[in-house]
Amino acid sequence: MDDPVLLTGAGGRVGQAILGGIGSEYDWRLLDREPLAEEDIPDGVSDDDVVIGDVTDEEAVREAVDGVGAVIHLAGDPRPTAPWDSVLRNNIDGAHTVFDAAADSGVERVAFASSNHAVGAYETDERTPDMYRADDEYQLNGSELPRPSNLYGVSKASGEIIGRFYHDEHGISVACVRIGNLTKGHPPKEYERGQAMWLSHRDCAHLFDRCLRAEYGYEIVFGISDNDRKYYSIDRAREVLGYEPQDNSAEFTFEGDPKDGV
Repeated sequence: MDDPVLLTGAGGRVGQAILGGIGSEYDWRLLDREPLAEEDIPDGVSDDDVVIGDVTDEEAVREAVDGVGAVIHLAGDPRPTAPWDSVLRNNIDGAHTVFDAAADSGVERVAFASSNHAVGAYETDERTPDMYRADDEYQLNGSELPRPSNLYGVSKASGEIIGRFYHDEHGISVACVRIGNLTKGHPPKEYERGQAMWLSHRDCAHLFDRCLRAEYGYEIVFGISDNDRKYYSIDRAREVLGYEPQDNSAEFTFEGDPKDGV
């Protein structure tokens, strides 16, 4: 991609995982509500390509989007317990602001960071904890309707629908990535659900790289590593995006330590 890529929420956990893995692969424009530490900015990114602003600030967003070829939209309130006024302002209104600015600027594609919380209520008492285990066949694949488990999940499901509208109405390629449990170096420790939906930093960067490179229309995919036990299918991400995850929570103990020989 010749044009820069805008990364919103660049200083957050997902943003830093992406930049840590593919920071040298693209020209970046970074947007965050807080100033970024020098070590959090890839080499070659000038001060002019770091925008300090909020996704609720339309002027700042339009400044950041101008001239880019693609957007990875991560910014928002990431708290599962976030109250309605915050998810409405930061996540729903913020997503609309980003997509609208992208459409007006002729951006070709947007990768939207959705969340496992958009479908968290499928984890019913009858299904858990068996669904977190390798011998259980139940899986979600992205074709199911949203079933949020909290207001944060409602906001992420709303972002997926906003993306659907901007794809249909403006022709933007949109990939909604329902991110699992992102941790660096090892799966979540002593947390069965988290290990079933683990996303390593390496696989996270690779998945968003594929969102920038592959050809697609509108897609909802799950962002997890190739864990032996998973209740989110990654088949669609493999088939459409060319996602080839390298990590697997089964290579670690329940305590999060690498198994012998791994």
